[in-house]
Amino acid sequence: MAMAKMMVLLVVVVAVVGSLQAVDICDMTEDGLMACKPSVTNPDPAEPSPECCKAISGADLKCLCSYRDSRVLPSFGIDPVLAVGLPVKCNLPAPPC
Repeated sequence: MAMAKMMVLLVVVVAVVGSLQAVDICDMTEDGLMACKPSVTNPDPAEPSPECCKAISGADLKCLCSYRDSRVLPSFGIDPVLAVGLPVKCNLPAPPC
């Protein structure tokens, strides 16, 4: 019984520590991703905010291309075509894809 309690405690600790780690996709922090989400979400995407464009300016654009045909972004409500087009809307070079 004591061993089972220790295992449950260990699982809880690992889950809490894991959830504290920041999300980082293509060199964009979770804050940067959230700043850009309104601009890459249908049906009525917003113009990118200055915070979003700042996040995009530091992003790995080649990495962004790898998500273009992925099912990962749509599962978060993000349109991959809008995401790949975001740098141009921020007056940055288009991704190399």
